[in-house]
Amino acid sequence: MKKIILSLALVLGVVTGAQASGGDTIAWDKAPNKTNDLAALQNGAKLFVNHCLNCHSAAFMRYNRLTDIGLTEQQIKDNLLFTTEKVGETMKSNIDPKQAKEWFGGVPPDLTVIARSRAGHGGTGADYLYTYMRTFYRDETKATGWNNLVFPNVGMPHVLWEMQGVRRPIYEEHEEHGHMVHVFKGWEQVTPGTMTPLQYDQAMGDLVGYLQWMAEPAQNTRVRIGVWVLLFLLGFMVIAWRLNASFWKDIK
Repeated sequence: MKKIILSLALVLGVVTGAQASGGDTIAWDKAPNKTNDLAALQNGAKLFVNHCLNCHSAAFMRYNRLTDIGLTEQQIKDNLLFTTEKVGETMKSNIDPKQAKEWFGGVPPDLTVIARSRAGHGGTGADYLYTYMRTFYRDETKATGWNNLVFPNVGMPHVLWEMQGVRRPIYEEHEEHGHMVHVFKGWEQVTPGTMTPLQYDQAMGDLVGYLQWMAEPAQNTRVRIGVWVLLFLLGFMVIAWRLNASFWKDIK
């Protein structure tokens, strides 16, 4: 029993130390729900193809599935296919895995279900991605020149920095339990981007909305069908209850 207690204390100490060193440095922001906004989803798809698909794949999503968000196959061919892909093929990146590992320290993950896989105690996967895409900052000590508050020491560079501009986090020092800790308070804009902060946040909302839709394209249909199923079961329950009362009314 003593060994078990010591082992648990060691595990708790490791977890506490990991959290103190910056495992979750800031709270996740709530992502806007845009899975029913076709214009936002189309803009998110454009952002994804132009800026994410260069390194990341979405190997379980076909281009022609984008017709579900209001695009025609001709629009997909004209605006979202840039090399030799066909509209019926899956969204695969052409990056060489060996080169990617040399550049970033690992192969960029597939993003098909990223919005579902990143859910945690801080919120949904969409909340994580929305916060992640908005918390990059310049860090010259890193090989890419960038770091991230949600994912410290991330190997991914800030590919959208021209839109957002360059920012740096602002911290305040507080004493907790005899130790000085840095508490994130906000951002300082070092150089402006091509978008205002509000425009960039809206663009990231569109991108995350698309990633959320891509993770389960039938989610809105599933919800609609589920509502009708529940209504049917409710009506059937009333009918069954009245039939049961009618069958047994003469039996005491």
